Order: sequence, then C-alpha cells, then structure tokens
Amino acid sequence: MKITVLTLGCKVNQSESTVIEGNLQKNGHSLVKLSEHPDICIINTCTVTAKSDYQSRQLIRRALRESSQVYVTGCYAEMNREEIQSIDGKILIFDNNNKYSMINAIDNNSESITFNYSLRARPSIKIQDGCNMTCSYCIVPLARGKSQSVQPYEIIERIRSLEDEGYNEVVLTGIHIGSYGYDLNPKLKLSDMMKMILRKTMIKRIRISSLEAHEINEELLDNFSEERICRHIHLPLQSGDDKILKFMNRKYTVREYRKVVEQIMHNIPGIALGTDIIAGFPGESENEFKNTMIFLEELPFSYLHVFPYSNRPNTIASQMQGQVASSVKKERCVVLNHLNRAIKKRYAESQIGRKLAIVIEERGNDGTASGTSSNYLKVRVSSNSCPVKSLVHVGIKRREEYTLIGNPLQNQ
Repeated sequence: MKITVLTLGCKVNQSESTVIEGNLQKNGHSLVKLSEHPDICIINTCTVTAKSDYQSRQLIRRALRESSQVYVTGCYAEMNREEIQSIDGKILIFDNNNKYSMINAIDNNSESITFNYSLRARPSIKIQDGCNMTCSYCIVPLARGKSQSVQPYEIIERIRSLEDEGYNEVVLTGIHIGSYGYDLNPKLKLSDMMKMILRKTMIKRIRISSLEAHEINEELLDNFSEERICRHIHLPLQSGDDKILKFMNRKYTVREYRKVVEQIMHNIPGIALGTDIIAGFPGESENEFKNTMIFLEELPFSYLHVFPYSNRPNTIASQMQGQVASSVKKERCVVLNHLNRAIKKRYAESQIGRKLAIVIEERGNDGTASGTSSNYLKVRVSSNSCPVKSLVHVGIKRREEYTLIGNPLQNQ
C-alpha cells in the first residue's frame, strides 16, 4: 500500500514515527506524500500547546480529504478522542502506549518490530516515556502517564542495529530522560545507562536530549570526559524569576540553577548549553520578565528555545490569576528571540579557527555538504564527497549567520 506518516511535536514522537515508517517499508509498503493520495495516512499528534492542537485537527481534516483511511495517535489523540471521532467516526485511534500495534494491524500479522531504520542521519532512540513531574503548565503527564523506562538490553540492541546500518550518532530521547531507570528492578540511573552504552556499543557519538537542573551531578558530568558523549546539554529554565518558577512548580531557584550551570561549565568548558523559556506565564509582570532577561544575558547559553505560554485545560496554571494578554506574550517572544539570535551568533563566532567533528546530514548540489557538530552547531563543508551519516572532521573558517563554514581535514 501507499502510506503517509505525518508527525507533530517532540523528538519522542519523531522517534516513534521513524520506527513505524521503517517497519512499514520492511513489510513492503511505500512511504508517499499526502498529496499522492495514500491508502492510509498516519498522524502522530501533539497537544503541548493550543497551536499544536489546532495543527493536529487541520492535519486530520486534510488527511480525510486526501487518503482512504486515517489513523491517529499521539498526545492530542490521547486527550481528545471524542473530538476526533466527532470529525469522522471512521478514524482509527491508537493509544500512545500502543502506537506500534498499528504496524501489525495494517498487515494483520504479529511480526516483531525492528528499530534499525531512520530517514535522519542522527536517529533518536527512545529510552523512556512519561513524566512524574508536576509542572503547573504542562499537560504531557496527563497524555503520556507516569515515567516508564525501556529495558537496558533493548536500548543496547537498538543502538547496535543502527550502528550496523552505518549510523555514527544516536540521540537518547524521552519525555523526561533524567528519570530513566528509577522504575526498573534493579533501579538504574541515566549515568548508568550512558556507561553501559559506552561499554557495550561502538557507536561514535551519543547525544543526550534534555535534562532538568536538579538531575545534574558529578557522576553524570563525568561521562562527558568520554569523547563519544556529545558536548551539548539542554537544560530547561522556563523563567529567570523565582516567583514565576514557584508558580510553575519548578524544582529549583534562580540561584540553584546558576550553580548548576557553573558546575557544568567548570567540568566541560565550551560545552553548548541550550535552554527553554516560556514568555508570559500567568503572573509575569514587566519586572519578572526583566529579571528573566537579565539572568539569560548573564549565563553562557548557546541558544534559547522560546515559547509563548499556552493555556492547557486541566492544568493548575490554566486556573491562575494574572493571565497575560496574547499581545504582550508576542512582544516578549520578539524580545527573547532577538536575544537568542545574538547568543547563537556569539557562540558560533567563538568556534572560528577550531576543529569540529560533524555528522553529515545533507549533500547539496553546489558542491557542499552540511551536518551537525558534537556541540550542536550547523556546519557547511566545502565538499560533497562525504556520504550522509559519515563523521567528518572540519576546520572552521568563518560564520554565515548561525551556520559555520569550513573545510574537511585530511588524515582524519
């Protein structure tokens, strides 16, 4: 059959969709664009913001027009089953914890699922799902449930299978990977899993997707002494004001977060440090926003992910006083994104003259290739002879906006 897979949202959704795509191809189906009128359209939805809800509904309606059958899964489907059925009762809905069952449902068989396929040169490996945190703004724990860890032997097998297919980097991803292993028997920690991957696989690069400030410790940071662990940590902040952090039910103060950043920079000088910021959370006045801006300017971030606060039903924050006007949230996002552009340029500029190893992700028609460095920078190379997925060492010559330009080094 001709099948389309459409994905919204996080790296976990992207990882799960990749597994679905790979197994459908293995079973003889063709992956096509929605405009090619597929027999089945699979939509992996997101509900983290009101915008993603809207995008999910729009995709579902478009898929109904363009395809013969529509399958819907993901967090929006988990939270809005009746709404989806009201759009069209013939839509088949698959729970988050049962996504992969659609593979065997399509072929009416019970073959084992394989994990050795990815359209991306740097595939994501889901090591954990769900979240035990209680951030006041977040609906994801309701949609994904409690934290559940993938067994270590399964993670090792999946990485080895990708390694056999020529991949040089994997991204360890989950809804809250810092909680990895606490539900296993015997219990494990993320740092234990990282050591196990280093010991039991030969994959050349391992990237950690996102960690919480209170999860950073010396044991975890010690793993970064291994060259195979990417020099990159994403450490969500959300606000640089203690009052707003308390409203958000985040588990740290501004002072504690700063100490964690200092610890990271001391242990791993020059590491790429990214963060998330929510603009316009309930109760955020100009003063609290100013505190956030000052804090962001003081710390050595290499990029920011900026989001306007989105009111999610059934969350504590949706009932709070002091909801911020949409126009104000937009203005604050503009200011934050202006700062983000300056931060990204500054960090990219600091890499000129250095040697970076990149995984090639794309080959252009202009004699160049591009990829991502260990410290999460986009690099364009003046050669397209390097195959996609290969690990190439590059001498950085200059910067164009946020992209670094360099030449491949001989005798790598």
